[in-house]
Amino acid sequence: MPTVAAVKELPEPPGLPQPLPEPALEELRLETVMGALSDPLRMRIVQKLLLEREQFDHPCGWFGLDRPKSSLTHHFKALREAGIIRQRQYGLERRSHVRVADLDTRFPGLLALVTAWTPAPR
Repeated sequence: MPTVAAVKELPEPPGLPQPLPEPALEELRLETVMGALSDPLRMRIVQKLLLEREQFDHPCGWFGLDRPKSSLTHHFKALREAGIIRQRQYGLERRSHVRVADLDTRFPGLLALVTAWTPAPR
């Protein structure tokens, strides 16, 4: 059985801006979450947030993705609307983190699968 990488959990700092609109815990739907995670780029975003984060939340530029801003905006919005990430607006910048507690409560084991995922070779 493969080992599961440890998810980096960091405490929520005080004074955070309100999150952007997102589904409530009881509104999270497995088919919606799985649909959002079916895109390899979105899966990489979530995996990086789970395993490599250095702060509580991160701006889009931290991910080092070579994509147009409009494309990244679309992917982050899909993850937020599915309930996978929470985003907050800091001035002109949006920062993201995974809703670990909510996803573990609603879909136990799902994030372990994301952390163990190996992308297909390009």
